[in-house]
Amino acid sequence: MTAPATQGSQRPPLQKDQKALDKAVIGGLAWTAGVKWTGQVVAWGTTLIVARLLTPADYGLVGMATIFLGLITLFSEFGIGIAVITFHELTDSQLSQLHTVCVVLGILGFLVSCGLARPIGLFFRAPKLPLVIVVTATGFLIVAYRTIPYSLLRREMRFKLLALLEGFQVIAQAISTLVLAIFGFKYWALVIGGLIGQTASAVLPFVYEPLWFSRPQWKSIGKELKYSWHVIVGRLYFYGYDNADMLIVGRILGEGPLGAYSLAWTLAHVPVEKFTTLINRVTPSLFAAVRTDLPELRRYLRNLTQAIALVVFPAGIGTALVAPEFVHLILGKKWEDVIVPLQLLALYAGFRAIRTLLGPLLNVLDEPRTVKRNSLLLFLVLPLCFYIGSRWGVAGVAAGWVLFYPLLSLPLFKAALEKSKMRTGEYFASVWPALSSTISLVLVVLLLKWSLPGSLPLSLRFSSEILAGGAAYGLTLLLLHRERILAFYQLRKLLAKTA
Repeated sequence: MTAPATQGSQRPPLQKDQKALDKAVIGGLAWTAGVKWTGQVVAWGTTLIVARLLTPADYGLVGMATIFLGLITLFSEFGIGIAVITFHELTDSQLSQLHTVCVVLGILGFLVSCGLARPIGLFFRAPKLPLVIVVTATGFLIVAYRTIPYSLLRREMRFKLLALLEGFQVIAQAISTLVLAIFGFKYWALVIGGLIGQTASAVLPFVYEPLWFSRPQWKSIGKELKYSWHVIVGRLYFYGYDNADMLIVGRILGEGPLGAYSLAWTLAHVPVEKFTTLINRVTPSLFAAVRTDLPELRRYLRNLTQAIALVVFPAGIGTALVAPEFVHLILGKKWEDVIVPLQLLALYAGFRAIRTLLGPLLNVLDEPRTVKRNSLLLFLVLPLCFYIGSRWGVAGVAAGWVLFYPLLSLPLFKAALEKSKMRTGEYFASVWPALSSTISLVLVVLLLKWSLPGSLPLSLRFSSEILAGGAAYGLTLLLLHRERILAFYQLRKLLAKTA
């Protein structure tokens, strides 16, 4: 299929004035937050029910499959999608060519997955794994098909529509996984549920941004493919270190420990990543729109960092504090091995969340090599840390994140502040309200743990710690940082000043 006669046309440029961008950001965050948290309630509820229906081995088997399959997703989505968001001058002809490239990469990814399914099963000593890999690999075709339409929606800052699409995906996946688990599909509930969610996410974006297929021509899309390649290499390093812990746990410790570690990772990061995902949904488009205006770039970095910190710092550290009560009360004794890795992974989740803004920032400042070098450093060091830590089980692997990830990420923070010309004190001020209020939360919860009688029912202890910690956090914000209670509120004030 070839592109229509208007294939050389170029889409209208995005409005870049401050007021329009502020409105787009505020509206995008509001809609994405509302829909995502609605979907999150459904996802969290079904995840906890499914965890009680399935076993650690079920989660471990699917975790083994996703370690490999996520690698190929990088080739079918991340690089080209970011290029579409960054380069606003792409014509319809170029977009259709890039769409063809994405679909071809998706087909290649599926074929490679099928070819490597059996060797991967032998590597993990898991005879059920090859079929799981083949079935899950069909998702690459879906992801590849949606990449360009989805990226166009992001580039055009159609965040309301994106939020609704993603909410539909989350709810479809959560409900289908739960139903399949109830009917005894075991690990297949996780596999098929994920495919249903991916299908839901692919159909609707294509309806709103339909594309044709065109034969790729290097002269036409060479620059974008080169840019995509630089992004992909950096993402490959990221994927290598970000999944090395799962690989090591699965290979050395086995399915059961991997299932416990995988669930601990999910519980530690889902509350954080759901919020950072909605923030990161707007940042590539936003940073690309103001890439030549450093004061505006700093303003958005400062306020988005503050918004993330206000949510993820208390969520992550609070999760670490109440993890024992949560696991015993909600999941049951069979998941007791989740407690320590959950506490450790939740501790560093906040730092990980604010770091996610730095890659997009440096990319639009023509510093993808800096991002790539830091990812390479993490790729070379963290797997060794995880391997050594595996001698102490899954807790030792989780400790590798807490001890070394922040230290190795410091060069990226330094580069981002230098390139954006932001002072260190200015950046620290953006996280101080959340940090100081979280300290109050920690002190109150620890005091409760020490003072509450051991005979108190576990449900009352758990609820008391959550309510008291949340009250301490909110009260500290109200008394010491009244003007920064919500990052959204500050963004609205900035918008009012530009009216």
